[in-house]
Amino acid sequence: MTDFNQQHQTAQTHSKALEAILHASETALSAKQLCHLLQISPTELDRALIVLQQRLAQGALTLAHTATGYRLQIANEFSPLIRRAFPERRETLSQAVLETLSVIAYRQPVTRGDIEQVRGVTVSSTILRQLFDKGWIVERGHKDTLGRPALLHTTAEFLAAFGLASLDDLPPLLPLEAFGDATE
Repeated sequence: MTDFNQQHQTAQTHSKALEAILHASETALSAKQLCHLLQISPTELDRALIVLQQRLAQGALTLAHTATGYRLQIANEFSPLIRRAFPERRETLSQAVLETLSVIAYRQPVTRGDIEQVRGVTVSSTILRQLFDKGWIVERGHKDTLGRPALLHTTAEFLAAFGLASLDDLPPLLPLEAFGDATE
């Protein structure tokens, strides 16, 4: 057997083990964790990830790489079906929570006052508590102004929850002109 064939066969085997581990895991797993669990090198993991991605391309699952690691998830095209089949799973976030989270994600680090200035309304403690409880935001540092307000940042859990590998993956903000005249 040639060296290429042997590498391909090994990558196939590793990709199946990788799929089993990711399927059984309740959380995303980092490359380091996967190498340790599979007892393979980072190069072998890269090959196995490529093979797994190719195998999954024709199915209902996709391999997602987020800020917290790799995970299997249902392909976007099946989202409407899953929402119909399991309506109790659907978690809806209020407009206020989404707006607050968006301000933090796009403008971080921000203070509560910064969020209130952008949104034009007082930020409810309940909204911030919900984001803290989900692990989507953290306080990291203080602004060097009167009162030294806490600076809010998003977390790796936020990125993972929204399927992002980094903040660079956030969709671009549209200019206000794209929304038309607000007085109409």
